[in-house]
Amino acid sequence: MSIDFKDHGKKPYVVNIEDATVQNDNYRTTIWTGAKLQVTVMTIQPNDDIGLEVHHGIDQFIRIEEGQGLCQMGPSEDNLNFEQAVSEDDAVLVPADMWHNIKNIGDKPLKLYTIYAGPDHVEGTIHPTHEDAENDPNEH
Repeated sequence: MSIDFKDHGKKPYVVNIEDATVQNDNYRTTIWTGAKLQVTVMTIQPNDDIGLEVHHGIDQFIRIEEGQGLCQMGPSEDNLNFEQAVSEDDAVLVPADMWHNIKNIGDKPLKLYTIYAGPDHVEGTIHPTHEDAENDPNEH
């Protein structure tokens, strides 16, 4: 089934999230943005990462569909006191205001989807590469 990779937010939408995640080749593609929730699918290339970040006031759910990663979290960017390997079918729950990163430690792309409660990216955001995300003036 072909996935329409655009933001379908603020209206009813049904998608096979596993297919959308696996078929996505962009670093980040926002597929639904509502008033209090946002869903993105991500592909992290080998030896790359999500990027150390914190979402103020936003809880986050991350599900790994394919690949091997290393999840790090902590109260500050220089105190990542939680570290655990993650792989297919793992869910990572990130509390609001918690610094976190997931590194791809495998030899194939790390495919995941993430749910932000509330939205963290501008509606319709697509970043083909990690570099594009880092250079986006709308990202913090």
